[in-house]
Amino acid sequence: PLPRHQYARRRMELGADSTAGELLRDKNVRRYLLSIASAAIGQNLLLTVLFKQVFDISGNVLDIGFIGLAQFLPALLLVLVSGYIADRFDRRRISSIGLFGRGVATIALVVFSVSGSAAVWQLFAIAALLGTADAILVPARRSIAPFVTPIAAFPKVMPLWMGTFTAATIIGPIMGGFLYSVSASLAYGIAASLQFAAILPLIKLHYNREPERNLDRPTWSSAVEGLTFVRHTPIVLSVISLDLFAVLFGGAVALIPAVASERLGVGDIAYGWLRAAPGIGAAGMAVVLTFRPVVRRVGPTLLWVVGIFGAGTVVFGLTRNYAVAFVALIVITAADMVSMNIRGAIVPLVTPDHQLGRVNAVEGVFIGASNELGAFESGVAARALGLPWAIAGGGLITVAIAASFALIFPTLRKIDTYEELAPTEPSPA
Repeated sequence: PLPRHQYARRRMELGADSTAGELLRDKNVRRYLLSIASAAIGQNLLLTVLFKQVFDISGNVLDIGFIGLAQFLPALLLVLVSGYIADRFDRRRISSIGLFGRGVATIALVVFSVSGSAAVWQLFAIAALLGTADAILVPARRSIAPFVTPIAAFPKVMPLWMGTFTAATIIGPIMGGFLYSVSASLAYGIAASLQFAAILPLIKLHYNREPERNLDRPTWSSAVEGLTFVRHTPIVLSVISLDLFAVLFGGAVALIPAVASERLGVGDIAYGWLRAAPGIGAAGMAVVLTFRPVVRRVGPTLLWVVGIFGAGTVVFGLTRNYAVAFVALIVITAADMVSMNIRGAIVPLVTPDHQLGRVNAVEGVFIGASNELGAFESGVAARALGLPWAIAGGGLITVAIAASFALIFPTLRKIDTYEELAPTEPSPA
């Protein structure tokens, strides 16, 4: 370890040209990534088992959708509260409370599994508890990242953050597939332990610079400030709306349990690997972005990768071949990783510090809508149209959305480099 004065000086020297190795030698970057890794592995393990368990109990693909809906609704209902809390109080402590809530909800899944109950409504209720914990956790934890390093180095932190998160989407599902074949309660117990373990490094994390807090008295105006900022800032609105609509209609991942069983005819372990395929694609792309980040043509790149995401979804929906489905999922999530990386850098760079929690809460609803609500939409569509065309049709819509955004939001299309972006006050309607 470096002496304190050398460590402080090195932290001040981190900038836009910092390498991944230099960033990883910063102990607070490591603490943040360690907390992300532990929590994300636990969450992916949990969701892998939860989606499979509810489908095995009921045999109804729509129940997968209801799990997603139960997770999404708390984020929607608490969007104004969670964002205000993240801007008013210490984000590290708020994040820790959210992680603790996740752990408690996961213990409830252990109790459910040990009891041998077949009442799927209980799983819906526990999923709602998980969604409530996430509604508190997500805006606060996402608002920490820009303060772990000097602001100039932040875009270089994003691939490390995304890489850590997506590596967890490989490890968690593979663990989930194996552990579920042994015992659902064991899988949930390990998932709960990982959530609790994520708390300590987050509490010990120190900021590179103190965020500007919102100390105003809580009012309706201050609560809706995040919504107002997003609505009147075209770059932010276009970036998170694109993610919302693309993954909402291209939500193939939620239907993997049904695809594995009904289209591919594989068992629990092969299902676990198929569920891990998205993580493999995303983590592989995260490694590429770490060494070759997107530094030019940022806006056009975002639009192209969303189109590729949609095309891969079409292939996944129509194939009956396990290998083709596996590769399609890798392509889908590699493209999505580029999209998430660009969005994750643009939003904090454009948003003023004192509004970041509220804007991230709004973004969290958009992301939750694209993931959890997207799972519900996929379940309903699969019930109405059949599994293959529910997935493939959503992919075609996603391609059309990417093309339309290129026309509707010229500001997004014209973004070349991150250096063009800076915190701004929203333009009037």
